[in-house]
Amino acid sequence: MTFFNSAGMTEIRDGQFVGTLQLVKPTTEFKDGGSCAPYVGANVGTTACPPPGLGLGHSLGRTGGDAGTLAALPGLYLSYEAWTDRVWVGLAGNVPFGSSTEWDSDWMGRFHAIKSEIKTFNFNPTVAWKINNFVSIDGGANAQYLSAELSNAASYRAVALASGVPAIIGGTPPGSEGVATVKGHDWGYGWNLGIMVNPLPATRVGIAYRSRIAYRVEGDVTFDNRPAALGSVPQVADGSVRADVKLPETVAIAVTHQATPQLQLLADATWTGWSSIQDFNVVRTSGPLAGQVLSTTPLRFRDTWRTAFGVGFQLDPAWKLRAGTAYDQGNAQSQYRTPRLPDSDRIWLAIGAQWKPSSQWALDFGYAYVIIKDASSSLNNQDTATSAPAGSLVGTYQGHAHVLGAQGRFSF
Repeated sequence: MTFFNSAGMTEIRDGQFVGTLQLVKPTTEFKDGGSCAPYVGANVGTTACPPPGLGLGHSLGRTGGDAGTLAALPGLYLSYEAWTDRVWVGLAGNVPFGSSTEWDSDWMGRFHAIKSEIKTFNFNPTVAWKINNFVSIDGGANAQYLSAELSNAASYRAVALASGVPAIIGGTPPGSEGVATVKGHDWGYGWNLGIMVNPLPATRVGIAYRSRIAYRVEGDVTFDNRPAALGSVPQVADGSVRADVKLPETVAIAVTHQATPQLQLLADATWTGWSSIQDFNVVRTSGPLAGQVLSTTPLRFRDTWRTAFGVGFQLDPAWKLRAGTAYDQGNAQSQYRTPRLPDSDRIWLAIGAQWKPSSQWALDFGYAYVIIKDASSSLNNQDTATSAPAGSLVGTYQGHAHVLGAQGRFSF
């Protein structure tokens, strides 16, 4: 509550400390539908495979295995009633955004992506004010740390041919490739506002807004297995890089209604402004190519909605049972879907329970199974005449996910 809508702190007497942990294990697999290894020629804006003689000597590769990786998402929340029945202060530390996929290094989409890992951790101090028995408001500041690691295969043969230098071409045989890895990090800052109203004694409505957070991620790019003939070619030189990213703003509304002393009904809807991310450009900041774009990934994310409904049933003073479902839109458009984030619409099915052995302690735990809609891939060999050939990636992503969560709460 300290993070999702801090105005809800005004329903907590005295102080409260909450620790949470979620384990998320997605399964993401690729089914090939006619992909091609990188090639040169009339290859801009097409997924068609080339005629003989235009290939660069790279093998197509396998389908990539399971790209989903196990993630542990911790959270810590503290609230305290600083001024009796009027003002509460809180502090939240959690992981609001994150993504991780890792395909086999020899898979057919390796020139588009191998490893993609983005981690955030958010620190959020807040203040909530209970105006009266019907309305509470809150405001807070956010300091968010982001780290990223992105890797993909690089066609050294394509770089050699583009140089036009016979010695470099001769020293870089067909099929020569390595792995380019970009690592970087940055701090970003934002803010949040919330309001909670009690229109009826048994009903609460909350609205929360969280701002965009902008980053200038700075780090380095490295190329492994680079042939000696390319030692003086700046396009595949190690060096420093940066990327500008704006993580989206969100607006959420939630309603809880105590239908009977035992039965609680819950619903919420969240809008996320993913359209703040259109292209992901990595730019060199050192060497003779400083200021030039190292790589461009068209993303064209769309804004999304997530809606959820749930019920809680107080079985006895110590036990409360919960169940719910949610529909969660994916942010990717089919023609731009990348193996770095093969996102698609999802349906959540969740169950859980709370055990409250005393007035001070409570333990919540739950499990969710996430059904992920099959998603198409139709990435071109090249998006523009200046982009590096990556091979066309045509097929279907299939997946699902398991989420296991636990929360401990201590009131003081």
